[in-house]
Amino acid sequence: MPRPAHPSRFPSTPSPSPSQPSGKGEVSDLKLQLRQLAGSRAPGTDDSKRELFKKVISYMTVGIDVSSLFSEMVMCSATADIVLKKMCYLYVGNYAALRSLCSLRVANLVEYLVGPLGLGLRDTNGYVRMVAVIGVLKLYHISPSTCVDADFPTQLRHLMLNDPDSQVIANCLISLQEIWSAEASKLEESSKEREALLSKPVIYYLLNRLKEFNEWAQCTILDMVAKYLPSDSNEIFDIMNLLEDRLQHANGAVVLATIKVFLQLTLSMTDVHQQVYERIKAPLLTLASSGSPEQSYAVLSHLHLLVMRAPMLFASDHKHFYCQYNEPSYVKKLKLEMLTAVANASNTYEIVTELCEYAANVDIPIAREAIRAVGKIALQQYDVNAIVDRLLLFLEMEKDYVTAEALVLVKDLLRKYPQWSLDCIAVVGNISSKNVQEPKAKAALIWMLGEYAQDMTDAPYILESLVESWDDEHSPEVRLHLLTAVMKCFFRRAPETQKALGAALAAGLSDFHQDVHDGALFYYRLLKYDVATAERVINPPKQAVSVFADTQSNEVKDRIFDEFNSLSVVYQKPSYMFVDKEHRGVFEFSEELGNLSVGVESADNMVAAQMVNATDNDLLLSTEEKEESTVSSNNGSAYSAPLYGDSCLASSLSQSELAVSSSITPANPSPTGLSLDDLLGLVSSSVPEPSSSSPSLKLNPKAAMDPATFQQKWRQLPISLSQEFFVNPQGLVALITPQILLQHMEGQSIHCAASGGQAPNFKFFFFAQKAEEPSMYLVECVINSSSSKAQVKIKADDKSTAEAFSAIFQSALSTFGMP
Repeated sequence: MPRPAHPSRFPSTPSPSPSQPSGKGEVSDLKLQLRQLAGSRAPGTDDSKRELFKKVISYMTVGIDVSSLFSEMVMCSATADIVLKKMCYLYVGNYAALRSLCSLRVANLVEYLVGPLGLGLRDTNGYVRMVAVIGVLKLYHISPSTCVDADFPTQLRHLMLNDPDSQVIANCLISLQEIWSAEASKLEESSKEREALLSKPVIYYLLNRLKEFNEWAQCTILDMVAKYLPSDSNEIFDIMNLLEDRLQHANGAVVLATIKVFLQLTLSMTDVHQQVYERIKAPLLTLASSGSPEQSYAVLSHLHLLVMRAPMLFASDHKHFYCQYNEPSYVKKLKLEMLTAVANASNTYEIVTELCEYAANVDIPIAREAIRAVGKIALQQYDVNAIVDRLLLFLEMEKDYVTAEALVLVKDLLRKYPQWSLDCIAVVGNISSKNVQEPKAKAALIWMLGEYAQDMTDAPYILESLVESWDDEHSPEVRLHLLTAVMKCFFRRAPETQKALGAALAAGLSDFHQDVHDGALFYYRLLKYDVATAERVINPPKQAVSVFADTQSNEVKDRIFDEFNSLSVVYQKPSYMFVDKEHRGVFEFSEELGNLSVGVESADNMVAAQMVNATDNDLLLSTEEKEESTVSSNNGSAYSAPLYGDSCLASSLSQSELAVSSSITPANPSPTGLSLDDLLGLVSSSVPEPSSSSPSLKLNPKAAMDPATFQQKWRQLPISLSQEFFVNPQGLVALITPQILLQHMEGQSIHCAASGGQAPNFKFFFFAQKAEEPSMYLVECVINSSSSKAQVKIKADDKSTAEAFSAIFQSALSTFGMP
């Protein structure tokens, strides 16, 4: 295709600069000699530097351009020799005076900058013009009106289109983009000027001179070209043909910028867009396999994005994504994700075989990722026969982390392929629950015990042993799964499970965790209402899961694709999620903590807020979102536990209401007319009453702690408890004036150390003291008024009472705003 013709008024090749030194070879020699002497401490070094400095000053005096020696001159000035320093200052004053003047960000000096900048933009020396252009941008940041009134943007545009020096053009382009972007929201004319940058004459002029620019400037120009809208397909092909050689550039940034141009220009041309993918594969794979690990990761991140959009086009190149033994973990993890994406019917066996080798890797995180990758491939509807066998072999490996990951994947596999239950359960049944310690793995095992209780002989007894160790289980997720599994097992094997079910419900009703407590209460009330209905709710017919939810929406993925060749691709999230404060997470950065105001001991006597000068990184982190299954909730207000008699649960139940249908389990029919208490084995045993009110923990209403002590103590204590729960939406309206909440909490003997934020995110640091004891409780509470959720971290001197304090805190917060 023909190369785009540039407008005739734009020169196609740069003319020699009038200040180009005639002694170019001598300047290069000086540069080499100065670099050799920089940092040297050998005897006689200062004398040698003096001679070289004299030559530099003499060249500068006769008009030879020695600006290229700037960095070497500065490096050689690190000496105690006063003569050398004076000569260096003379040199710097000549070449950096304008730069230094523009760096003085003092509004009173603005009037003194306009004249020198105007002269600098018209200087015959290209280096001076280059510095003056950046000086204009600095002036704009100090005083935008002064810069615009002096008509500097127009002068920059003239320089960009006519200056022979490529670096001056690049600086003009960067400065104009920043100035007109800022001015576009203020003036319609500035918006038009910005659009003028994307006109055909300007784009073609820059493209025809592209090879004259350094890599940084080329990336800037290519980024602008990616925003250009060609008039027809011929123009698209002309631009792509012109940039074809940039795909072989040694600099990875230039290659990625060129790829972005190709992808953006062909978005509306489906067939051509696919051909672009084929064309850019080789350059990307070459870049990913060369250079430093950091560069490889950046390139692989972009390759990962393309693989996720068009996995079939990269299926034949799957061996490029095999991990090398000397690669860092972050590179290996990215490659594993790509291997998972490109797996298809033709290469699945090879990929799974390779991944199984990684499962025995000494790098445990990578071994875990490899096992997960095998499971993900099995869920992609390919030939799963061999893959299931590999996963079951993982269960037999005597490595805890391998067994844990394999259990989680087998659970997902059974959800999608129930026909494999007999093979999987035969292996899972040989695993001792005592050897599984990781919460997610234990939850998966418990799920299988409940779901396939009829196929596992020891399922009721294993569940019973787990219920007996309820108090030793610290994960709410596991306790929730255990409740559900016991319920399911009960409907399949009632006689063997009734004792375990009674114990599980009793333990759940007295559990301090809101979700576990609510789940147990829900199951109890469901059984009390009607056992047959409970069976239909808890144990419905199995339905295979066809598709597992993706972690990212297509909209987010498209947004990341639009921001190709940026940090968005590396972070795998759109820029607004880590640039805009609204999406960064409340108080994530240190400068925001300065907005927290310090609470006072008495909420009735509020004083002017003091600023917290925090240095504790822990205080700066936003509360992590927890992936916990919520069985039921009622906007944060805990259900009242059933009222019990003095002896047992039975006294609160009506025998006539709780007759059990004989169709609970066809294989194990239960006797009719039996009460719920009989089924649960609670008639002859005493069950402690789970109090619906706050625990007996008492707090000191006059507790005091200054912010400095709070910060120091927060750094020292580990997190005892993390929770997320709903709060009363009516009370959140009052958060516009947080003092109302602080007064409410002080009424519950919970005091505020600091608070801050703005809608919808508010953050509070509370503290409380155990009555008649020095034991303290520290709380970080983040409230989102739009979702009516509170995320809470609690640190306690006495960890054993953390859950009791949590119940008090949650109760106090949940009742905020209630009449």
